[in-house]
Amino acid sequence: MGDYHFVYKDLEGASTQWDDIQRKFGNLPPKPPAFKPPSFTPASDESSAPKDKSWIDDKTEDELEGLQDDPDLDDDRFLEDYRKKRLAEMREAVKVAKFGSVIPITGSDFVREVSQAPSDVWVVVILYKEGIPECALLMRCLEELATKYPATKFVKIISTDCIPNYPDRNLPTLLVYNNGAVKANHVGLHSFGRRCTPEGVALVLCQSDPVLNDGQSGSDPSSKAVIDRVRKRLIEKVVKEHEDDDDGSSSD
Repeated sequence: MGDYHFVYKDLEGASTQWDDIQRKFGNLPPKPPAFKPPSFTPASDESSAPKDKSWIDDKTEDELEGLQDDPDLDDDRFLEDYRKKRLAEMREAVKVAKFGSVIPITGSDFVREVSQAPSDVWVVVILYKEGIPECALLMRCLEELATKYPATKFVKIISTDCIPNYPDRNLPTLLVYNNGAVKANHVGLHSFGRRCTPEGVALVLCQSDPVLNDGQSGSDPSSKAVIDRVRKRLIEKVVKEHEDDDDGSSSD
């Protein structure tokens, strides 16, 4: 008759008191952790997400067009009107000329690039020369403004290419053009205050005319509206700089 040996196994991860004693003396390997199934996370359902202004803001132009027959929007007049408004703003922004940098020009380009620019485009011209620190400082400010206000055209030209024998003592000089005419001129760096910053230059440029245009500011192009937006950006920048300074001092 055969010799049968029966081995009884407990549940996986279970342990007897004897096993615990053997582990304490190092005779058995450590007890494996008990099995735990992963927590259940339901798949995200976009249709169940709340539909509000932020939901509309996250949509692309094509997606907004696709929502035209959405039954949920048919029952929500506010969202449908907001969808149409956002779609109109996107289409209008595409129409706005985009520049986004300080464009170098020569004397032969001046009439085409400046005097003959479209009547709804403001053109800011900097007369400069290489090697003059004041010109380099103002140029950096204009480069930042050009990226923030891509619907305003910024160009740079060597002073004597634009005006023969133009004196270096007047550099840098800014000329502001619109509809083929000079609307303002600012001679020397002192025109922009003791500290020449992009925000300070922006405020000077918009003192009497809405020179700066970001292409996304809606239907109010007035000088006051532009200045209010510039001041808002200046305040946000100052607040951020103070927050960064506080973070740096707290880490020391």
